[in-house]
Amino acid sequence: MDERARQALADLVVFGEQASRLVARGKEAWDTDEVNRLAGEAILHKAGEAVSRLERIDPDILNAHPEVNWRGIKGARNIVAHRYHAVDYAILWNALSDRLPHDIAAARSILAQDGPLV
Repeated sequence: MDERARQALADLVVFGEQASRLVARGKEAWDTDEVNRLAGEAILHKAGEAVSRLERIDPDILNAHPEVNWRGIKGARNIVAHRYHAVDYAILWNALSDRLPHDIAAARSILAQDGPLV
C-alpha cells in the first residue's frame, strides 16, 4: 500500500480513537455540553476528509473493503461541513457511538494486513 494511503488510514484510526474518548464521556455529557457536540462534528469532519484523501490516493482500497462504510463517513463530513444548520445531534451520536467503532476496527485490520506502520 502506498505510504500516503497508509497515512490516511492511520489518520482515520486516530480520529476514531478521539471519537471513542468523546463517547466515553457518555450520552448525558453529549446532550448537555455544546462543546462535546462541536468536538463530535470536528471528528466526523476530519474522518470524512481522511476518507476523501484515501479515495483520491487509492480508490481501489475503498472498493476492496466494502466492510467499511466509506460513503457514510464522507456523508457525515458533508453534513457537518455544509449543512451545519441542519445537524441532528442524535444521528451524530449514533454515528460516533455505534457505526464509527466498527469502521475504525476494520480500518485497523486493513492496516495490519499491510504490515506495521513505518
